[in-house]
Amino acid sequence: MSARPAAGSPSAPVATHAAVASPPAAGAQAPAEGGGGPSTLLIDGELEAARDAPVGGQAVLEGVMMRGVSHWAVAVRKPTAEQLAEGERSPEDAALGEIEVKSFPLESALRRHRALRAPIIRGIVALGGSLAIGFRALEFSANAQLPPEERAPDSPANPADGTAAAAEDAEPQEIPKALWIGTIVLALAFAIVLFFLIPVGLTSLIKGQLGSSVLFWLIEGVLRTAIFLGYLWLLSRMRDLRRVFEYHGAEHKTISCFEAGLPLTPVNAQRFSRLHPRCGTSFLLIVMVVAIFVFAPIGLPAWYWLLLTRILGVPLIAGISFEIIKFAGKNRNRRWVQALMWPGLKLQLLTTREPDLDQLAVAIASLEAVLALEKPGEMNAEDLVGVELVA
Repeated sequence: MSARPAAGSPSAPVATHAAVASPPAAGAQAPAEGGGGPSTLLIDGELEAARDAPVGGQAVLEGVMMRGVSHWAVAVRKPTAEQLAEGERSPEDAALGEIEVKSFPLESALRRHRALRAPIIRGIVALGGSLAIGFRALEFSANAQLPPEERAPDSPANPADGTAAAAEDAEPQEIPKALWIGTIVLALAFAIVLFFLIPVGLTSLIKGQLGSSVLFWLIEGVLRTAIFLGYLWLLSRMRDLRRVFEYHGAEHKTISCFEAGLPLTPVNAQRFSRLHPRCGTSFLLIVMVVAIFVFAPIGLPAWYWLLLTRILGVPLIAGISFEIIKFAGKNRNRRWVQALMWPGLKLQLLTTREPDLDQLAVAIASLEAVLALEKPGEMNAEDLVGVELVA
């Protein structure tokens, strides 16, 4: 195990399980005093990257997962022995633990099968792959928060022989395929019931009084969006999720810093907005809106057809929404795109919080683990075939 001070946190060592380098993005240069870099926009007093890069990520428990073209990595700050004994990590001593980093190869079905790269279909496949990686990253981060004696014997956070060498070579405890597939299915089922079946069911109760298919799908869409916004608001009020939302902000800032071509340091990343046009929160809001137009032509069939169309229509809606978020990420410097994406960006104020420098150091460690194995900013079109990412 190699250890180095975390950027922005001189007293916190970093435990790594992959060679972690710190290469700047292609064309990177030091930021000018009081200004941004060569690829930045100044919006509402905050820096935003003016270009898109094939990098995405996700906040996990006390950490961040980052993914590139052919690799993904997760960095997690482990609790100290004192924090484990106290049973709670206060904001004052949250950054005292080591940062543990692990990288993995990324194999995408989009690269192997040309037919899956068709518009809309590629979004469905990419989202499925992101869910799978996201659950693996969450499992890794959850295991890192446990006391050493409770960690899995083959986990990189608890090498079997207790040596540093074993920590370098140990393979992570894999979630059984049946388990994470079942978890994904349950999560999707919950989302479909909450955001699709409940709205159409409630609207169907007054179906006879409406007498208009246009009015029916409009009320259903408004109700669906209201349930979604209320759900996000409730999540934002949960204290236990506060640090996850802070790491979500750290993930966005770090990706934007890389996309802007600036050196990856906590101070540089802190200057960027915690909102990102390719965020999953914006994507979900687009899903709510796109659903209104997808379901409109169906009219007012029998109740069982209404329920069936809401279930079968989810993949199509997700695929269309993915194309919209992908387009927005590539054209973020156009005024009309910024106007259309403004509601989704503002919605991220509920699911992100301002991170501190130590949390940014964790996000940077995760992205650096990916950059040590690949250089997304220098890849050609052939290298990027089948690469579809959200931030």
